[in-house]
Amino acid sequence: MDEAKRTLERVKNFHYILILEGIAVGAFSGIVIVLFRLAISKAEEYMAILREFASHRAFMTAALFFMIFALAMLCAFLVKKESLISGSGIPQVKGELTDRIETKWYRVLAFKFIGAAAAIGAGLSLGREGPSVQLGAMVGKGFSRITKKLHTEEKLLMTCGAGAGLAAAFNAPLAGVVFSLEELHKNFSEEVLLSTMAAAITSDFVSRYVFGLAPVFAIETPEMLPLKYYWIVILLGILLGVLGVFYNASVKKTQNMYGHIKDTFLRIIIPFIFAAVFSMVYPSVLGGGSNLVEGIAGGEFMLKGLLILLVVKYMYSMLSFASGAPGGIFLPLLVLGSVIGASFFDISAPLLGIDDIYLANFVIFGMAGYFAAIVRAPITGVILISEMTGSLSHLLTLSIVSLAAYVTADILGGKPIYNQLLERILSNRVMEEGRAAETRRRRGMKLTAGVRAGAVDTGAIDGDKKRGGRRKARKVLVETPVHFGSAGDGMRVSELSLPKGTLIVSLTRDGDEIVPYGETVIRGGDRLVVLCDSDETAIVDDILNEKCRKIEI
Repeated sequence: MDEAKRTLERVKNFHYILILEGIAVGAFSGIVIVLFRLAISKAEEYMAILREFASHRAFMTAALFFMIFALAMLCAFLVKKESLISGSGIPQVKGELTDRIETKWYRVLAFKFIGAAAAIGAGLSLGREGPSVQLGAMVGKGFSRITKKLHTEEKLLMTCGAGAGLAAAFNAPLAGVVFSLEELHKNFSEEVLLSTMAAAITSDFVSRYVFGLAPVFAIETPEMLPLKYYWIVILLGILLGVLGVFYNASVKKTQNMYGHIKDTFLRIIIPFIFAAVFSMVYPSVLGGGSNLVEGIAGGEFMLKGLLILLVVKYMYSMLSFASGAPGGIFLPLLVLGSVIGASFFDISAPLLGIDDIYLANFVIFGMAGYFAAIVRAPITGVILISEMTGSLSHLLTLSIVSLAAYVTADILGGKPIYNQLLERILSNRVMEEGRAAETRRRRGMKLTAGVRAGAVDTGAIDGDKKRGGRRKARKVLVETPVHFGSAGDGMRVSELSLPKGTLIVSLTRDGDEIVPYGETVIRGGDRLVVLCDSDETAIVDDILNEKCRKIEI
């Protein structure tokens, strides 16, 4: 039975199968992320003890610096062995879901776990959420490979694992589900929704069983912000939108600067050197900074202290993330957003006569708006901050500030951070493949010369032939909604101009499934299921995005 037939037959009971598989992936992902969080916690605890000893005993300073240097060596070694563990991990997951990247799940799972725990534990300004998403996705891929699932099912299980990873990292199951829909798939799918919900709830249960039921941020907001001040929230959103675009541009600029350093160790050692220095002079900026948010919301920082923290934390975050060390940006950017929100309040409150009890409100607004501007996933941001603070009472104000930040960033033309990072990864891989091809070409020229001289390395020639062969493409199902007002609304199936060999195998309209043919007219609200080769997934997805998901004016 060929894969195409198996794929189509499995669609009938897909919902129920995926829910059960989602629970399994969620359980395994939850265990992995719990161990990951415990590893980070222990590493941070031991480093804090070393810093405490170093502050009283000069000879312990050498031990502290040696430990940080050893962790830098470890991270550099792991990144050199497996380049796809560098950075956040979310762009890599996005790339794999569209068949632009292929990873060895067991290598990424092991190396990312160790590398990210070492980098965050050493004090780099990185977060656990990106690695948690990638670790969860690799758990889903591993589950798929071990149980021999179809390629289409593997992608959905990776999405389940990614959502479960975010849920377990922040005790935020709804954010994990919405993130999978809004950021990874960019559209609503019943299969993704149900399976990822099952995975996220399961992983969150595992996480809460170990870490307890308390939210990540214990922030008290005694009073809701009065409606008469909502225009200030819009101004804050606009400011956050501008600063979000600047943040993404800064990441790109810093990565370009690091790009001139070819040696992996030299790139990664730079933020570790700063970690060693900050350990002695300014430990507040070390790590993700989740402990800072509660202090900022509690009014422990004056305006001058907030501005210093903003500048130093911002620059240190750039140096840490752009180096390629394993670690995410969620938590550091949330901390920066909280600092911006608190600074904005400290400046505007005296001028407008706003009571100091609303400081914590603006800290929360700052986190949500900054996230929306940088990641361009405003719904995820609103739900994530609500779950992390344990309160849904700020949904309206969080939505306002997130929308204002999102629109501002979009008008300014800034790219969403994970799209920007994925493009860079793909661009770097193309250049690496070009250099590898040139090396093979030169090797081939040398081999030809060897043949003329009578010295033939047949093993090398046969190996190149094998490597040059085209791998057999797998069959994949791509699902998409047809948006009202898109180019595909009213278009015939034959007019979609999909690649040769690609078939629309199902069209669902108002709950009824229609078997489409070339003259079938597509309508807004329809849902299409397309069968294609895995090699064509990215092309098919781009065509569907252009013709079915983009609304034309």
